[in-house]
Amino acid sequence: MVRREVVGAHYGLRDWLAQRATAVVMAVYTLLLLGAIAFMPRVDFVSWRALFAAPWMKMATLIFVVSVLLHAWVGVRNILMDYIKPNGLRLALYVVVLMVLVVYAGWAAQILWSV
Repeated sequence: MVRREVVGAHYGLRDWLAQRATAVVMAVYTLLLLGAIAFMPRVDFVSWRALFAAPWMKMATLIFVVSVLLHAWVGVRNILMDYIKPNGLRLALYVVVLMVLVVYAGWAAQILWSV
């Protein structure tokens, strides 16, 4: 009897899908933002602030920021899994990256809702 032992985290398909989905969200947001800028009467601080004061733009930007952070997490985690072999160091780097991404998320939300 042959005993198959499955090893590894098996993140492959899930990571691939997450990277593609977040890339699509970021591309759609970029087109939305470029379209909004193209239809602004003037590109100045007042128009820019008015654009980001709209609730739909705040939500779209928040979804974009979450997508960027998730995209970054998947990419950095995969790089760390591939190239950092000592488990303790890898775990410490995971924690540092996660803390930084959470701070960025909070900072982005604070900026968006201060407009």
